[in-house]
Amino acid sequence: MYFCFKLTDMYELHTKQKLPISVEEAWGFFSDPKNLKEITPPYMGFDILSGADRKVYAGQIIRYTVKPLLGLKLHWVTEITHVAPGQFFVDEQRFGPYTFWHHKHFLHPIEGGVEMEDWVHYKLPMGPLGQWAHALFVRRQLQGIFDYRTEKLNSLFGTYTDKR
Repeated sequence: MYFCFKLTDMYELHTKQKLPISVEEAWGFFSDPKNLKEITPPYMGFDILSGADRKVYAGQIIRYTVKPLLGLKLHWVTEITHVAPGQFFVDEQRFGPYTFWHHKHFLHPIEGGVEMEDWVHYKLPMGPLGQWAHALFVRRQLQGIFDYRTEKLNSLFGTYTDKR
């Protein structure tokens, strides 16, 4: 499930997914930056260049490339700014395609598993042209990336079923 809406000239994407695994197993997977490639659609051409040699920690800089549009390679640098092991971490873009990117990853224990929740606040460059690009393809592409992630995580860990 996801929601995407506009806050002035900034956008927000909110997703939730339940998985039938423990918080510890979820944290082990999501706190390893190398696993990001596995849950990113292949068409994005995602490659980590540096910074993924350890589990997430505050101050970690991760450099990678993506090919979000027409196969054009873009460099992206994010910093892990906040970490509460087993609960959440935050990544923020330092250099890349967005004017602003702030992504919060939460893990909530639930009966029979874990609920992952993501909040992404982002802003595109180029004012009205960026707003037009968002309406035309950026919003759909981000939703597609999170849809792919949902399917991939279900195939890796199984589908959550409410046992109540």
